[in-house]
Amino acid sequence: MSVNEQPSVIEQEQARQALQVLREVNPSGQTIDVTVEGSSESVHLPRAALSLIREVLANMAAGQGVTIVPAHAELTTQQAAEMLNVSRPHVIKLLDEGRIRYRMVGRHRRILASSLLEYERSQQMTARNAADELAALTEDLGLY
Repeated sequence: MSVNEQPSVIEQEQARQALQVLREVNPSGQTIDVTVEGSSESVHLPRAALSLIREVLANMAAGQGVTIVPAHAELTTQQAAEMLNVSRPHVIKLLDEGRIRYRMVGRHRRILASSLLEYERSQQMTARNAADELAALTEDLGLY
């Protein structure tokens, strides 16, 4: 797992400039070849990698730290809590309720990063659906 603290003002500006260049030279987000300054060799970046780089740069430009975790990585309950921005006891409650898959290693719970992301996507979809229903209800009642 790689953790990056909040970027400095200089790093934010560098990320903003890099993101702008990527958007200008490759607006469709297709694969690109990248050449490092001072080198004659270029590297082919797959579309998925380019998408991740854009997302990292966008977050850095916004002043947010970035954490990169492989999908197969196993997280502790504390790491999972930090990723979800909730307390560790809340994560344990979610595990005990079966809302997030995990396995036991001795007496310790281990959560696959992919399981955690699956839960997070599910929560985001639930929140989005609730907001849509609320907007529809507001419109039906003529309050908007």
